[in-house]
Amino acid sequence: MKSYYNQNAEEVRRELNGGQEPLTDGQVKANQQKYGMNELTEGRKRTTLQIFLEQFKDFLVIILICSAVISLFLGEMESAAVILVVITMNAILGMVQTIKAEHSLNSLKELSAPNAKVLRNGVVVEIPSREVTVGDEVHLEAGDSIPADGRILESVSLKVDESALTGESLGIEKTSEVLHGELALGDRRNMVYSGSFVTYGRARYLVTDIGMKTEVGKIAALLKNTSEKKTPLQVNLDQFGRKLSIIILVLCAVLFGMQVLRGGNVADAFLFAVALAVAAIPEALSSIVTIVLAFGTQKMAKEGAIVRKLQAVEGLGSVSVICSDKTGTLTQNKMTVEHYYLDGQDIPAKEINPMNPLHKQMMRYSILCNDSTNIDGQEIGDPTETALINLGDKRGVPAQRVREAYPRLSELPFDSDRKLMSTLHQLRDGCTMITKGAVDVMLERVKYIQKNSEIQEITQDDVRNIENVNAKFSSEGLRVLGVGYRKMDEEKSLEFEDENDLVFLGLIAMMDPPRKESAAAVADCISAGIRPIMITGDHKVTASAIARRIGILKDPSEACEGAEIDHLSDEELQDFVEHISVYARVSPEHKIRIVRAWQEKGNIVAMTGDGVNDAPALKQADIGVAMGITGTEVSKDASSMILTDDNFATIVKAVENGRNVYANIKRSIQFLLSGNFAAILVVLAASLCGLPVPFEAVHLLFINLVTDSLPAIALGLEPHKHTVMNEKPRPVNESILTGTFLQRVGMEGGVIGLITLGAFLIGYRDGNAGLASTMAFGVLCLSRLVHGYNCKSKRPVSSVKQFFNNRYMQGAFLAGCILLTAVLTVPALHGMFAVQTLNLTQLLIVYGLAFLTMPVIQLLKALSHLTRGGLFPIL
Repeated sequence: MKSYYNQNAEEVRRELNGGQEPLTDGQVKANQQKYGMNELTEGRKRTTLQIFLEQFKDFLVIILICSAVISLFLGEMESAAVILVVITMNAILGMVQTIKAEHSLNSLKELSAPNAKVLRNGVVVEIPSREVTVGDEVHLEAGDSIPADGRILESVSLKVDESALTGESLGIEKTSEVLHGELALGDRRNMVYSGSFVTYGRARYLVTDIGMKTEVGKIAALLKNTSEKKTPLQVNLDQFGRKLSIIILVLCAVLFGMQVLRGGNVADAFLFAVALAVAAIPEALSSIVTIVLAFGTQKMAKEGAIVRKLQAVEGLGSVSVICSDKTGTLTQNKMTVEHYYLDGQDIPAKEINPMNPLHKQMMRYSILCNDSTNIDGQEIGDPTETALINLGDKRGVPAQRVREAYPRLSELPFDSDRKLMSTLHQLRDGCTMITKGAVDVMLERVKYIQKNSEIQEITQDDVRNIENVNAKFSSEGLRVLGVGYRKMDEEKSLEFEDENDLVFLGLIAMMDPPRKESAAAVADCISAGIRPIMITGDHKVTASAIARRIGILKDPSEACEGAEIDHLSDEELQDFVEHISVYARVSPEHKIRIVRAWQEKGNIVAMTGDGVNDAPALKQADIGVAMGITGTEVSKDASSMILTDDNFATIVKAVENGRNVYANIKRSIQFLLSGNFAAILVVLAASLCGLPVPFEAVHLLFINLVTDSLPAIALGLEPHKHTVMNEKPRPVNESILTGTFLQRVGMEGGVIGLITLGAFLIGYRDGNAGLASTMAFGVLCLSRLVHGYNCKSKRPVSSVKQFFNNRYMQGAFLAGCILLTAVLTVPALHGMFAVQTLNLTQLLIVYGLAFLTMPVIQLLKALSHLTRGGLFPIL
């Protein structure tokens, strides 16, 4: 069956209505029963309770819940309460974030026009848009939103803004003529689509699709069927939780068995094994990650990026491909005059001077033959026309003053058939008709040309020169208008026949230019190992010109149109995308396939967009980035992050922020694991040597939930470094627990563990297990506070400034020291925390051994750095 745009209006009406007459009330009811109402449907939503319960699926959380339940059965109410409070707080945070992210379809519904003017029973009536049905004849005029998809029956100078659907920055001139061949959405000039609106002219059209069958409806379906991707951090933390939990459970089972074999009480041995598991599992990690990400969002908000999903902060740091829209993101989203062509000369915009009579003539004519206005920054009219008056304002020739001096006496409005516009004015040198429009049409009407301030008959050489310049401008992605005029004998009402025997004045070339910072941002991306890709609904020539200017496109062969990937299988597309940097005239389905192809190749993909057509791809991407100024609510709700300045450079800043956040989270994990490993090492060594258990359960709980959490959070807030942008993106499958990372944790934990074991043996010299346990607890707790400074850098701390450049770390260390000192020295707390009173010598030993971990670990790092491949090449 032929597409509607390939059929004439009578064929379409006959196919849909069975005749040429407007719908009757009976036919309307029948069609509404057959096709449904003109509204978007959505699937069953998850309840708040379901979303809340889903937060407990994490393997680490399940282990902690089991630990809490066992603690309850064994009467350890405090331990159980602390664990349950921590995991419940995390679940609430996760639930709130998820609920905020699920509004895309509601926003799509808001796009529907509230009312529509339709022909029913031979009379035009206004009805709610949801009642529009297939076969209805809808009447449109400037300012109207389009309620449903349809085939144009009659068009008078109709221009439609379809940017939300196609991404094309300019209004589309529409026609009622039959089109031939298979065409992309943006090229179907005899069709209109729901979600767009009329900017100029009027028309009648026949509704062909409503509701979920419209192009907006298809996007809604894509949005429902597109699953959100987990960020690399989420994947890594899931893997980390499983691996760590299994290792810890095995160790605890071994220790439990050893205690029982030595004749210990089974219940006590089991309780200690559970306490050790609780201490070894960093249950505060999820809270710490959330806090670090939240601080990251605050920093990004100050730089113009609002993060809707916390994990996206870190996810940006893993991005290896950025698929960016063109209009408004890489460009200024504002048509700007780039060149005049006058008297055989190409004049760049910066050289246009109103003191030059010829320049001023062109500027004045382009302002007078123009319907746009710019009052107090509020632009109204076609973007190409506003570009002309904005140039005048910048050069001291304001449109209002020119128009007051030379009022319009008559006009021939622009229409898509003539591709011309003419206005009549009484100028100083007589009554003049000014005409502007398409260059090819203009040249057919031109008889003369203005050269050297004289009017001469135009020659074939002149025409060829003009055509060559026009072709050159067009190949650079510029939109070109021809400007001419004709002297009239008297004031009169203009007629179409007057648009002949024109004097050719010159050409005006315009474009939506790149943002000043785009080229530098693209260069930063490339140096950071990130591949920038342009995906746009605009024409290939325009897209390629912009991409060349900012460094995305190196070779013309790296640009293609969406239609070229239609015949490619998913496997073929994976090979194809590697060689393409610019995609033009793309549909929402194309965008999803391009993003998915890069993901299948093992890349983390960020996608930017502002239109309804971008929403499915934003959701499919690992990181969806919506535009805050020009973006639709649909694209914002489908995204992970919103740019308040619509600027590509802000994305690059966000990537830098994300890389620093991930580095800081790894520092926190290194700190937690090395400290926990030290505790396990001491317990294991004591058990193997037949010594008493070094710690009470309350000791481990105090360390894990009080003195560990504060430095871990502080490490997550380490000052950011620009040097992270000199690194390549980390591999998508790289685990947090790499071999290098585990060796570093083992070395640092080993040092802390050995020194803690030494403190235990010093206290146990007289067989006093309580004193030994107190000294071991004090050393382990304080050495972990000191160890926070070791985790600031992989290399030795090289300066006092680097040592003290994090005020959060100073606060965490001070608070931890105060709490520990209170536990060790205040008698009222001794019973609660199962410690004995220490004399001054014993206190000094505790503090001295704890601080000894700092120079030992720093020395090992220095040796590693000096030897570069010696004893500790991994540090």
